[in-house]
Amino acid sequence: MTANLRTAYNELLAKTKDLVILQTTESIIQWDMETKMPPRAVEQRSLQLALLSRISHKMSVDPEIGRLLKQITNSDNDTLSQAEKRNVYLIKKNYDEQIALPEELVSEKTKQQAITVNIWKKAKNAKNYSILKPELKKLFNLTKQEADILQKVKETSTSYDALIDSYEPKTTANQITPVFERLQQGLKTLLDKIRNNREQPDTSILHLIVPIETQRKIATTLGDALGYETTSPNAAGRIDETEHPFTTGYLDDVRITTHYYPNDFSSSIFSVLHEAGHALYDQNLNANWKYQPIGLHCSMGIHESQSRFTENIVGRSREFWTSTLPKLKQLAPELMRLELEPFIHAINIVRPSKIRIESDEVTYNMHIIIRFQLERDLFDGKTNVDELPQAWNQSYKTLLGLDIENDSEGVMQDTHWPSGYFGYFPSYTLGNIYSGQLFARIRLDKPRWEKQLAEGNTKEIMNWLKEHVHNASNLQDPADLMEEITGSKIDAKPYLDYLQEKYGELYGF
Repeated sequence: MTANLRTAYNELLAKTKDLVILQTTESIIQWDMETKMPPRAVEQRSLQLALLSRISHKMSVDPEIGRLLKQITNSDNDTLSQAEKRNVYLIKKNYDEQIALPEELVSEKTKQQAITVNIWKKAKNAKNYSILKPELKKLFNLTKQEADILQKVKETSTSYDALIDSYEPKTTANQITPVFERLQQGLKTLLDKIRNNREQPDTSILHLIVPIETQRKIATTLGDALGYETTSPNAAGRIDETEHPFTTGYLDDVRITTHYYPNDFSSSIFSVLHEAGHALYDQNLNANWKYQPIGLHCSMGIHESQSRFTENIVGRSREFWTSTLPKLKQLAPELMRLELEPFIHAINIVRPSKIRIESDEVTYNMHIIIRFQLERDLFDGKTNVDELPQAWNQSYKTLLGLDIENDSEGVMQDTHWPSGYFGYFPSYTLGNIYSGQLFARIRLDKPRWEKQLAEGNTKEIMNWLKEHVHNASNLQDPADLMEEITGSKIDAKPYLDYLQEKYGELYGF
């Protein structure tokens, strides 16, 4: 690499470092908004976030970045390594997208996101969609403006594809649709087998009263078991409480949240396992690439594969609870009468639920398919914000046979749309699909994984994920990363095979 090219590349990385630091600062402020911020501060916080978004946007479209990119791309850059070329590609992609977006639109959307989330909380509590609708309309219109601009920059077929690309690069609705349709067909077949089984688990044991303070101790213990430390002097995480569980942060400061219910202790257990999967991914990103674009996560689908793998493939397995249930009983005497097999069957109950985050492995993806179809129709103009509740309710009746009684258990149950995260939902099911592919690979590489997990050893399986997924960070697009690790790109078969084997054993078919 010539001296001039090296100098230009280093200057480009320095500017990127400042941008990543600013964005991680913004994520902590958003965490505070969901966890510690007093109610009256919402308008002030919306202005703070809007200012940070304007600063971030200005930094992203700095003419000096454009000059440096032009100098590097016009040079003989074959001397750049694979990692360096990937950095340049990712910086240029972000630069081209951000420079196309008006600063006023970026700022207005960020401000509207904060306002809409706050209104969503009130509307959800009141079970009244009409309270949310005006603000959600404003946010959707701003997102549509953004998507229309990005469609041209990214050269996608639709504006919705431009939004999907922001979460799952190089992935389109047309690619997702047939995969989801095949998955839906396989899930329906499996669900019919389970429904026809006379032996159904007793889930009343999951509603034993466990004090919230005890559940906090359980959450900490589960985090520690997976390697997500929150209490040691070297801890890089913490667990807090919020309405809707989430994870935020980067490398040395990654925080998760959960929600505790005295009469449903398993809810917080599985939200903690889920969010810890996200957090471990963020903490184990390649530290050699800290503050570089390649040092960030690959995609939200890959991110979700880590949370779903930890929550379900590990966290709902008999092997995990063979070693973990005795610890749970020590922390919560209220659970002393729990026995392993009934507990395993109860936490793996298959029963259609109205609430996505409370749903089982088999029906969970139906929730995502519904949201994906609604988003696709919204951006295609086939439905609108006014019609969302009716469209939602009809989809739940058709796919899951459920009657939605109010919009808080329906269209307002998730924070994603009030947060402006249109295009995010497909990542959840893609994450499930990826988790099945990863599991098939792990079984080949680690044939003793079940025995190790039953002995309380989570390190082997978590280290495998760290080596193959976490450390890879953003060196490749998600489909390419999955192909390198597993030998195939998006393939739902391994996930369906995993479900068929697991539930066939539980339900005896």
